[in-house]
Amino acid sequence: MFERKDCVPAGTEMRTGPSRLISFSRILRTFLQNQSGNYAIIAALVSPVLIGAAGLATEGGLWYNTHQTLQGAADSAALSAATQYGLNTTSNLNTQAGGVISTYGYLAGVSGTTIVVNRPAASGSYTSNQNSVEVIVTTQQNRLLSSIYNSTPVAITGRAVALPGNNGNGCVLSLNAAVSGGVTSKGTSAIALSACSLYDDSANASGLVNTGSATISAYSVNVVGNISGGAGITATNGINTSVSPASDPYANVVLPAFAGCNHNNLTVKNTTTLNPGVYCNGLQLNAGANVTLNPGTYYIDRGSLQVAGGASITGTGVTIIFTSSTNANYASATINGGAMVAITAPTTGPLAGIAIFGDRNMPITTTFKFNGGAGQILGGAVYLPDAAVQYAGGASTSTNCTQLIGDTITFVGNSDLAINCSGYGTRPIGASQASLVE
Repeated sequence: MFERKDCVPAGTEMRTGPSRLISFSRILRTFLQNQSGNYAIIAALVSPVLIGAAGLATEGGLWYNTHQTLQGAADSAALSAATQYGLNTTSNLNTQAGGVISTYGYLAGVSGTTIVVNRPAASGSYTSNQNSVEVIVTTQQNRLLSSIYNSTPVAITGRAVALPGNNGNGCVLSLNAAVSGGVTSKGTSAIALSACSLYDDSANASGLVNTGSATISAYSVNVVGNISGGAGITATNGINTSVSPASDPYANVVLPAFAGCNHNNLTVKNTTTLNPGVYCNGLQLNAGANVTLNPGTYYIDRGSLQVAGGASITGTGVTIIFTSSTNANYASATINGGAMVAITAPTTGPLAGIAIFGDRNMPITTTFKFNGGAGQILGGAVYLPDAAVQYAGGASTSTNCTQLIGDTITFVGNSDLAINCSGYGTRPIGASQASLVE
């Protein structure tokens, strides 16, 4: 009988127990250290990351393009709404803005789109400006490959703020860009600007000064800088600070050349008619003088135009120019209380709309005093861009046309100005288009 034995090669010993465990550990370690298949595993692990990154890059471009479109829609809508508001303060700005935005393919309530219109702006630098119009349009953008990470749609927003343009109804404009009190009202003065606006180009923190118990009422008040004493100021269409400067509407009007003297240091004491010409070293109208000016241009060459209380001066189609043939002792004017003044500017020609014209070369300390009171009616522009103007006068009627333009303007008594200037040949003050500010 043969005894069965396991077939084990000669010289090989059977390993059992601990020896077999050591062999298994060695095999496992060898498997783990083998790198021949790792690339496939790594690729499988990182592929979602790579796909997501590619998705973000692709969709980021789409989101950026959508944002650009929305921003354009917000800009256009804010400009349109601000323009409409400037023309009619009761306009429905939401309807105006929504109509513009719809032309860009976005409708409120469709695809998660929302349109918000705020007046004044609810955020940013213009929240204190009652005329600022803010438009915010937001839409929802569905995700594509980036939905691997987050399935929530992306909110994309466009925002813009615009200020309405001015309709050119200004009747007071001070041009000094830095002084405190570009426009000043003093004491108990009551300044009534009928349907017209005040513009103050001074960027000073006290660009407009209202002192004592003085009051100013206007269609709108617009100051480049800020206001001191604003409690006495009212405006139906807003008191606006930090605005852009109003331009000089007569900046390109050339002072006509002149020569010689037709009169020298003339004094008038009775009723007389004067003709256009050069009045050297001043023109004085005493109490009781009753002067009519024939149409044309009158030059006051040095000296002063003096109109005493109880005197009167009238003229239609007249421009009075204050200048100096020697570049010294520039002419000025003083119209005293109780004087009767009715000067109306020419409606055509190079000086159309200008009743009083001050040479731009005169020192800004040159002072003009128009204190004639209710009997002082100047039809057209009192244009003294480089002079200090004191004013008290005008009749309380909306049928007059007076534009008051100076380097600085100080109201020293009750004043009534209106801007019913159709047919006077004047140029608008403060006319501008709506502008984007944010």
